[in-house]
Amino acid sequence: MDTYDLDATGLLCPLPVLKARKRLQGLAPGDQLRMQADDPAAFVDVPHFCAEAGHTLVELSENGAIQTYLIRKGGARA
Repeated sequence: MDTYDLDATGLLCPLPVLKARKRLQGLAPGDQLRMQADDPAAFVDVPHFCAEAGHTLVELSENGAIQTYLIRKGGARA
């Protein structure tokens, strides 16, 4: 399992989720994406996206205005 980073700071809804979706498409099931965002709407959008797309939101943390989401890609393992 590998972990990849995505910086979505400065982007407003729906761009953080769209960028996460695109980045996750290239990852293997079980890989993780660590995304940073500062859009307040991401608190609602990212968990909803994970639930709808079959991914797991492993962790959500805040450091000031920056939120960090750790998303595990869903799907069958190869």
